[in-house]
Amino acid sequence: SAERPRRLDSDAAAVQIVTVHGSKGLQYPVTYLPFAFQKFPFPSQVARYHDDGERMLDVSGQGEQWSRREALHKAEEAGEELRDLYVALTRAQSQVVTWWAPTANTRHGGLHRLLFGRQPGTAEVPDVQEPREDEYAERVLGLLEQLGGPTAEVVEPAEERPAPSRGEQTELGVRAFGREVDTAWRRTSYSGLVRVEEQAPSVGSEPAVTVLTDEPDDSLADLADLAAPAALPDPATGTDPTTEAEPVHPSPVSPMAALPAGAAFGSLVHAVLEHADPESPDLEAELRARVGEELRWWPVEVDPDELAAALVPLHHTPLGPLAGDRTLAQVPLRDRLRELDFELPMAGGDHAAGDRPGHLVGDVADLLRAHLPEGDPLLPYADRLARPPLADQPLTGYLGGSVDAVLRVGSGSDQRFLVVDYKTNLLGEQGRPPTAADYAPPLLAEAMLHSHYPLQALLYSVVAHRYLRWRLPGYDPETHLGGVLYFYLRGMCGPDTPTTDGVPAGVFSWRPPAALVTALSDLLDAPAADAAVTAGEAR
Repeated sequence: SAERPRRLDSDAAAVQIVTVHGSKGLQYPVTYLPFAFQKFPFPSQVARYHDDGERMLDVSGQGEQWSRREALHKAEEAGEELRDLYVALTRAQSQVVTWWAPTANTRHGGLHRLLFGRQPGTAEVPDVQEPREDEYAERVLGLLEQLGGPTAEVVEPAEERPAPSRGEQTELGVRAFGREVDTAWRRTSYSGLVRVEEQAPSVGSEPAVTVLTDEPDDSLADLADLAAPAALPDPATGTDPTTEAEPVHPSPVSPMAALPAGAAFGSLVHAVLEHADPESPDLEAELRARVGEELRWWPVEVDPDELAAALVPLHHTPLGPLAGDRTLAQVPLRDRLRELDFELPMAGGDHAAGDRPGHLVGDVADLLRAHLPEGDPLLPYADRLARPPLADQPLTGYLGGSVDAVLRVGSGSDQRFLVVDYKTNLLGEQGRPPTAADYAPPLLAEAMLHSHYPLQALLYSVVAHRYLRWRLPGYDPETHLGGVLYFYLRGMCGPDTPTTDGVPAGVFSWRPPAALVTALSDLLDAPAADAAVTAGEAR
């Protein structure tokens, strides 16, 4: 649909079949031209030609002048064939592969006429060139190769089988496909891995709270059940319902309370935050301009001025200890790696270990238990990863996706990198405006567990680790992997956003151990037997 192109993987690496005319102005790493050596001359019903510089059209198809005009028409068609050949031969960046064979139509082909119809140093190419025996073609192509031309490779024809004589009984047979197809090998993503739970019913003993997610490819439906933790502060007042407490000031209402929800709105906000310049002298005007641009691609019924104004406070909300209490407005574009596309090969799934098919998602649960300390808010996610059918998902093939942003904060020995994901999920009770208390850190931990975001956060951390390992001199995971920040934008209410242990509402802040990130990277990269030893040693 029109709402999803930004999320789709690129098809630049795929094989593309295009016409010569359709390829004009484009480039490809390698091009194959299987039919350039021949051309079928269609019978002329209409003659199009030039006579004394004027473009002429003869639709008669007969008369004493027809033969001359048809000959002019065919001559111009032969010239056009050479121009098309030039376009085809010049599309490749690295290599052109083409074929030649002496067929009934070879005499009219542009490539054949170019190779065999003129001598070295001669510019004129004949309109028709009769092919000769194979030995002659081999000599000419060999000479051209010596002169710096294309490299010729002779393809030996298959052995001929004599046709059965009349009346002879022949036994027909069909080739059998005996090779086993690895149906577990696939191109997948975080969403593809967790989608297996879509059909699985969820059963819980806790009351349910409605959450509306912004994920276009989320594994759960837009409306899902989120288990509400017991004895959490009341979102409207900030008080504990189990105790008598002094009245406190009401929690601030979300600046985005009046805005719509859903996947299209989430994609719109993602695009605005990707391109908006936080160093603009007038941030609200900058956001308004970006909203106007992106609304052309994301058809959402929202007032641009209202959305721009609602996005200003989140830029001035402190991001918590992992970011040194910087705000998003204090992280310039030069310190943001935006929409980091990735495609990671998962090599372990190609190897069997015992009676199981390589690595599974359940193996990630073992790494969580081995590396996360007691009390880590996302440690309970290991139990969910270990349950079928999610645990039985093979880690085989390629894992692709896009990280919203990687932020660079600090400098020198204090420089570190934070994996960031933007969420416009609507939390809280239906029927009342969301407040900052709906996005308090304890509630965000529950929201993360509910929506499988811990798996997403870990995979994105591996992406950042791989990227920095390849590109940052002196890279040290313990120093440079700064952690994960999930911005629940509706809960970020500006400088006065309430905090819990120094972490503001609307910001989920988590720093997984560097050893967990590197172990998961190794698990995705190594054969199953090797990774199993690594996980066992960690335990």
